[in-house]
Amino acid sequence: MAAARRFASLVPPKISIRIMANSCHRPWLTIVGLNEDGLAGLSLASRNALDAAEFVFGGPRHLALANPGSRGKPWPVPFDLAPMLEKRGRAVVVLASGDPFWFGAGGSIAQHLDASEWTAHPAPSTFSLAAARLGWRLEDTVCLGLHAAPFERLVPVLANEQRIICLVRDAEAVTALCRWLTSQGWEASSVTVLTALGGPNERLEHATAAHPASAIGPGPFAVALVARGNKGLSRASGLYDGLFVSDGQMTKRPMRALALSALGPRTGEHLWDIGAGSGSISVEWSLAGGTATALEQNATRTQSIRANAERFGMAHRIVVVNGSAPEALAGLPPPNAVFVGGGLTESSFEALWHLIPAGTRLVAHAVSLETQGLLSELHAAYAGNLERFEISQVAPLGNMRSWQAARPIVQWATCK
Repeated sequence: MAAARRFASLVPPKISIRIMANSCHRPWLTIVGLNEDGLAGLSLASRNALDAAEFVFGGPRHLALANPGSRGKPWPVPFDLAPMLEKRGRAVVVLASGDPFWFGAGGSIAQHLDASEWTAHPAPSTFSLAAARLGWRLEDTVCLGLHAAPFERLVPVLANEQRIICLVRDAEAVTALCRWLTSQGWEASSVTVLTALGGPNERLEHATAAHPASAIGPGPFAVALVARGNKGLSRASGLYDGLFVSDGQMTKRPMRALALSALGPRTGEHLWDIGAGSGSISVEWSLAGGTATALEQNATRTQSIRANAERFGMAHRIVVVNGSAPEALAGLPPPNAVFVGGGLTESSFEALWHLIPAGTRLVAHAVSLETQGLLSELHAAYAGNLERFEISQVAPLGNMRSWQAARPIVQWATCK
């Protein structure tokens, strides 16, 4: 075996030959990052690509900065890559702001092309320029693109003294952002509006969310925040119930914390939340970095799920499906974990078990004796952990207080 490893280490020439061969095929598309200093700020590679291009695509501001003459092709409105893709094989440059792959057009373009078709020459991003002006450590700063996203994307990251740099669409969006921060209890946050960074029209205005500065200039606009308020989401599982829109049908805070602990959220993993109620499990799973499909048969409650997804800035991570299991599960992206909040039956379990891939974590809760009995039988057949939880809360008893017990809940957690 050792000899085989030594032999294998001597044979990488095939890899190097393939790389050299591919390097002979020049990409037809070059994505060039361009800032407000225009041509003067471009690298030699970017200038050479721009000089050699037959067609130069970009927004009006980028084309004005690069001045490609008749070769300039403004993007259609609404934005569409089709005109650029029609030039496949010709020498094409796409102009983008700063670093095209940080909340820029680079990722959208690259997903339509083979890796051999394009190359990119990024410039400093707006985030880098803003951090350089303010003296902020970029690794300690949250960077968000809000030019095409709701302000609620800030909800998971707002915390006292947290530094945040946001890209916004225009001057009106700056005012709207400050108004939103004030409505959420962050009116004391310091706000710096940075306009046209890196160019001759660069401008910085310092203010607070409660008394914002007037955003002036042609853009682009960035807003640098130092969040100051008395709120912020806990990073622990089991958020306060009152944060959620609900008709009362929800997994309450203590049991939600226990459910999420058993589900074990991980970044990038997908959850099926069956019988989602208010969607509180889906929301907290997504806040931990995953995505979720929230399945709920009550149409009114699906509206609550959507409202909660938006409220916590997780609408882009949660898909809401109005339907019941197992019928509505067909065709959904396969899960890494499944939560069944109640109502599991033998037939629905068998259908669900058949659908989920090996390695999927399954957590089910039961309140009724019948469902608790089923979970006991399933535990005997499929192993895992079976636990019973009893929780009491203080409640008035005349002019005194006493413990009021909630219904016991049985939790079964297993892995297929």
